[in-house]
Amino acid sequence: MRPMMARALGMALGLMTVSYGAVQSVPASAQQGEGWTALFDGKTLGDWDQVGETNWRVEDGAIVADKRTSKDPAHLVSKAKYKDFMIYVEFWSSDDANSGIFLRCADPAKITDRSCYEANIFDTRPDQSYGTGGIVHFAEVKPMPKAGGKWNTMEITAKGRQITVSMNGAKTSELNNGLFVEGPITLQHGAGTIKFRKVAIKPL
Repeated sequence: MRPMMARALGMALGLMTVSYGAVQSVPASAQQGEGWTALFDGKTLGDWDQVGETNWRVEDGAIVADKRTSKDPAHLVSKAKYKDFMIYVEFWSSDDANSGIFLRCADPAKITDRSCYEANIFDTRPDQSYGTGGIVHFAEVKPMPKAGGKWNTMEITAKGRQITVSMNGAKTSELNNGLFVEGPITLQHGAGTIKFRKVAIKPL
């Protein structure tokens, strides 16, 4: 190969590598731009329905709960129903937190992990197969990441029967199932301390 051609090829490959790296460094859901809707403005609890009782409040730009006062876990429930979508959440949980993001709930007044898909946040779940990063009862997580004591990101894509959960940029669980087709999403507080700093959704 001639030196000039070799240099040109090397430059082209270098540009492709830089371009690929730039694409890879951007999350699949950048949570901004056309189609994205913020479900939390950092100032108020916003337009959510509440199921169950806990001390939901806004502190330092985050939704916080740490003292449940109802028998069953408490939820913030979106008023809108979603079928195919991407959702991005930034959250902080204590080591003993029991929380999750519930999808396509069949009954917005009766939220359980049997009537919705639950992307779990529960480091101390006795059966860690469905702990943090798993989809409870449906898709196991192995190895299970630990969320406690730090800020994390969770990205969920639901498209038809395919549901994928990623935490801090790494895929943790994947499901192909058509039991729940459409419904609201919820943010759960079951135990410990949970904080949600950013919640954004994009219908697909």
